[in-house]
Amino acid sequence: MIVSIIAAMDRKRGIGVDNKLPWRLSADLKKFRELTMGHHIVVGRKTFESIGKPLPGRRMIVVTRDVNYKADGCDVVHSVEEAIELARGRGESEVFICGGAEIYAQTIGVADRIYLTLVDGEVAADTFFPEFDRREWSERESFYQSANEKNQYPFTFRLLVRERQ
Repeated sequence: MIVSIIAAMDRKRGIGVDNKLPWRLSADLKKFRELTMGHHIVVGRKTFESIGKPLPGRRMIVVTRDVNYKADGCDVVHSVEEAIELARGRGESEVFICGGAEIYAQTIGVADRIYLTLVDGEVAADTFFPEFDRREWSERESFYQSANEKNQYPFTFRLLVRERQ
């Protein structure tokens, strides 16, 4: 099973502000939907609560330390390892790690792919994507989207694949 991280970050690695996405990028959301449709997605509790509901067409796994936490329509687990094993046990071909910052930090070391949207701008973020060694990754795909009425900032979407030694 492929473990993939999917994220959008600004020039300073900002990914969120006040538990919300800090931009409006219609083309990025469309790409997110296309990639994750039909797959298991893993989110932290705060990210799930910012979304507010299970995403249609996907199996959502919420990671939380709270043993009493319930999320209607979702699976609730208590570690990223448990989330990945749950998806693997169900025969998933590719599981998507969808945030937030803590979940990204816990999975960057085991991820096989990073679907990374690099937003050409800086926002007043309070949540950041973890540092990672770009030398461990090769770029397999890239496309540029200019800003327009549906995309607040220009951005470059990149698919990074971990180089296994």
